[in-house]
Amino acid sequence: MNRLKHALWVIFTGFCLFSGFSPVFSQTAFAKGEEFFMQNKPKEALGFLENAVAEDPAHVQAFIYLGIVYQQLGLQDEAIAALRKILPRGGQETAKIAYNLGNAYFAKNNMDSALQFYTQAIEANGSYSSAYLNRANAKIKANSLRDAIEDYQAYLVLEPQSAKRPQIEKLIAFIQDEFATEERRRIMAEEAARAEAERKKRLMDEVSASLQAAAEDSKGLSAGNEDVQGYDGEFEME
Repeated sequence: MNRLKHALWVIFTGFCLFSGFSPVFSQTAFAKGEEFFMQNKPKEALGFLENAVAEDPAHVQAFIYLGIVYQQLGLQDEAIAALRKILPRGGQETAKIAYNLGNAYFAKNNMDSALQFYTQAIEANGSYSSAYLNRANAKIKANSLRDAIEDYQAYLVLEPQSAKRPQIEKLIAFIQDEFATEERRRIMAEEAARAEAERKKRLMDEVSASLQAAAEDSKGLSAGNEDVQGYDGEFEME
């Protein structure tokens, strides 16, 4: 009887692998990990999800959950490793994987990589509003303020009823006001520099004219001093 059970288990396992299904224990690990994940219990979900991806390295959703759990636990490097591993197999989930990679790099204050993956998420899904929002935030940190405004505006187009709209509009107005102030300062500085240049030119012209007049006067004096006066009288010898 035991031999029969063993044979049936081997046949069943082989069927699962051949058919593209994971064995029952893998499904159970993922199901349990997903359950804890949905309950926002990352610590409890972690072990099950790690088992799920170890048992099925092609389980895209398990990798996504695992990457997010790592982020929730502050394990950004582990999140990046897990998400990058599954990204080439992402398929329809590519945007979500790239987005979470962007979040992990953002948490590490690596704005170049964060922008790269937020952009990849947007390229994979042009209506991914959260990717626009987080890319805008990354651009703010990278001091690309004009580009950030464009992403904030794109987010508001996609999410017109967003609860974040007042804060975003306030931030956009603040940035635009800063640019306007900076532009006014630039114009004033240019005008001041132009006025100063004109003042210096007038001064140089006045000094040059004054020196020219002095040179003309000195010519007259020099000519008088150089005349040799003749002596018409006779010398007397004592």
